[in-house]
Amino acid sequence: MLQKEIQELIKSLPLESQKVVEAIAMIYESHYESKINALEKRVKELEDQISKDSNNSSKPPSSNEFNKKPKSLRGKSGLKTGGQKGHKGTTLKISENPNEIKTHKVCSCENCNKSLRNQQIERMEYRQVYDIPPIQMKVTEHRSEVKVCLCGHINKAFPSGVNHHVQYGPNIKSMVVYLQDYQLLPYERTTELVKDLFGHQMSKGTLYNFRKRAFDQLETFEEKLKTLLRSCLVLGFDETGFRIMAQRLWLHSCSASKYAYYQVHENRGQLAMTANNILPHFRGIAVHDFWKSYYKYKCQHALCNAHLLRDLIFIKERFKQDWAGKLIKLLLKMKKAKERAILKGKSFLSKSTLQKYQKQYDEIVAQGLKENPFQPPREKKRGRPKKTPPRNLIERLQNYTEDILRFLYNFKVPFDNNFSERDIRMMKVKQKISGCFRSLKGAEFFARVRSYIMTARKQQVNCFDALTSLFTANTIASQLTRP
Repeated sequence: MLQKEIQELIKSLPLESQKVVEAIAMIYESHYESKINALEKRVKELEDQISKDSNNSSKPPSSNEFNKKPKSLRGKSGLKTGGQKGHKGTTLKISENPNEIKTHKVCSCENCNKSLRNQQIERMEYRQVYDIPPIQMKVTEHRSEVKVCLCGHINKAFPSGVNHHVQYGPNIKSMVVYLQDYQLLPYERTTELVKDLFGHQMSKGTLYNFRKRAFDQLETFEEKLKTLLRSCLVLGFDETGFRIMAQRLWLHSCSASKYAYYQVHENRGQLAMTANNILPHFRGIAVHDFWKSYYKYKCQHALCNAHLLRDLIFIKERFKQDWAGKLIKLLLKMKKAKERAILKGKSFLSKSTLQKYQKQYDEIVAQGLKENPFQPPREKKRGRPKKTPPRNLIERLQNYTEDILRFLYNFKVPFDNNFSERDIRMMKVKQKISGCFRSLKGAEFFARVRSYIMTARKQQVNCFDALTSLFTANTIASQLTRP
C-alpha cells in the first residue's frame, strides 16, 4: 500500500487504536531506521572497496578482475609501434677474433654428384655461430711441495683460498648465490639446476653455507652503505609485507641513484625505520607514499604523486567529482613542464611559472573543499570523527601542498617514488616463485646480499663479478661504498 493510503486507514480507526498504531510506528522507526542507516553506510563502504583496483589505488595489477586491464596516465604518443626512425638497432655482430675456426671442404657437386676434390677454390664464405661450450664441472687438483725449514716450520705452497682437501671454488659459489638472491630461485630448484647443467649433486646445506659466507663478508659493506645513504640529498623509501613461515614481516627499502638498501623487520612503522639507523640521521629529502611514520623524522619530505594520481582517479570515478579530474591534468602538466625545462638544460622553472601553477593548484583545492564540507557526526564518539574519502584526500592536498609540489620547485626531487618501488617490486616476484622464507636468517641473508647486488647494478658493475669477489681477495665491495 502507498504511504498516503496507510495514513488514511489509520485515521479511519478509533482514537484508541490510532494511538496504539502511532506508538508502534514510533518504536519501529527508532529501532529500524538506525539499523537501515547503518546498513546503507556499510554497503557504501563495501562498494568503495570493490571499486578499487590498480588504476585508482595502491592495489597491485594482479588483484584486478580478469578482464580489467591496467590503465596508463601517459596517454598515446601518436607514434607507430616498434623501433622509431633514427633508433639504433642491436643485432649479433661478426666477431673479429672468433674462438674457433672450422673449414668445410666441398668434395662433390650437389647437383650431379661429380667429384670436386681437385677443383680450384673460387672464394671463401664465412658464417659465425654464437653458442656456449658444453658445461661441466671442472675439478682442479692442487699439489704442493712440503719443505721443513731448519727452524722447524713446515712450508707449503698452496694458493690463497685453497684451504681444504676438497672444496668448491669461487665461481660456483657466486653462481648459486646469484641464482638465489638475484634470480630468486629457491634452494630446491637451485640444486636441480646445478644437477641438470653440471651433472653434480649439491646439498641444500651447502647452498646455505655459501649464502652465509656472502652475508658475513658483507657486514662492513652494509655499515658503509648506510653511512653513504645518510649523506644523500634525496632518498626514496618504501616497504612491503612478506611471510616467514606463517608470520607476516616487512621488507623496507631505501634507494638512491647509486645505492640500494634492504632491511627485514617485524614492524612496518617507526620501530623499523629507527632500527635501520638511516632516517634518524638523514637531513635530506625523503620521497615516500604518505605513510605517516615517515613524518616522525626531521628530514624534508616529498610525496609520491603516482600514488596521489591513483587516489584522484578513485575520487573522480567513484564520487564523480570534477575537481579531481582537473587536478590530475594539472599535476601531469606540471610534470611535463619540468621535463621540458630539463631537456633545455634548465635547473628550475621561472618564478612566474611557479606562481601560475601554484595558483591553479590552490583554486582546485578550494573547489574540492567547497564540494566536500566537513560535517561532524550527530553522535559524539571516541577518537577522531570519520570523514569521507574525498574529504580526507582534499585535506591532505591542502595540508601537504609543499611536499606534493616539491618536485616542481626542486628538480632533484622526482615526480614519484617509482625509483624506490622498482627496487622493492621483485620481492613480490620472489614470493610467487619461491613462496615464503623458511627462517628469519634466510630473509636477512636475502636482504643484505640483495642490497649488495642492486648497488653493484646501479653502479654498472657486473653483479656476478661482484659476487665472485666475496669469495676471493677482490675489493669490489669496498669500491662500491666509496664516497
